[in-house]
Amino acid sequence: MHGTARIQQQKKKSAKSFWLKQLHSWHWISSAVSLIGLLLFAFTGITLNHAADVEGSPKTIEKSATLPAYLRSLVAPDDAPDAKKPLPAPVAAWVEKAVGQRGTGEAEWTADEIYLALPRPGGDGWVSIDRTDGAVTSEATSRGWVSYLNDLHKGRNTGTVWKWFIDIFSVACFLFALTGLLLLQLHAKKRPSTWPLVAIGLALPAVLAIIFIH
Repeated sequence: MHGTARIQQQKKKSAKSFWLKQLHSWHWISSAVSLIGLLLFAFTGITLNHAADVEGSPKTIEKSATLPAYLRSLVAPDDAPDAKKPLPAPVAAWVEKAVGQRGTGEAEWTADEIYLALPRPGGDGWVSIDRTDGAVTSEATSRGWVSYLNDLHKGRNTGTVWKWFIDIFSVACFLFALTGLLLLQLHAKKRPSTWPLVAIGLALPAVLAIIFIH
């Protein structure tokens, strides 16, 4: 009987050792993957919470040019209905060189004008092309690096690749927190303050939300 009990105890210790190694591995890997993102999102959590205090003054640059004659035929007025479609590739390339704005993306085509909205993190912009005389006007607005980081936090005008990054980063953070919780559970017997501290972490935001948020 004593031998059987000893074997079971050894198996239990071996299983606990295995899971400890697994959890430690997943914990440090997920923390390494999410570390820079956590620092960024923690910092921008503060800047977003105090956006009115740290937001810089917007700076706007306006430019104008005239589309060359050989390109006007590509945007000349026609009988087609209003539509959303990209600029012709040669026109887009010329716009980028002439006014320093990106010429790609879905533009709004009307009978008289082509309007290309160019929102981006930390700023905004647009390009307008007169389809009759080829006059090009553009405007680019920058709200500073804090606004840029805040928009990265919100995923505002950041594109598909950044959205995928946020999803992957969120999974890494979830694994980091979950493995941390499981490690707390495994070590809780030797650390009596573990669950009271976890309970405080749960109760504090709940109490603040109930009392102060209406």
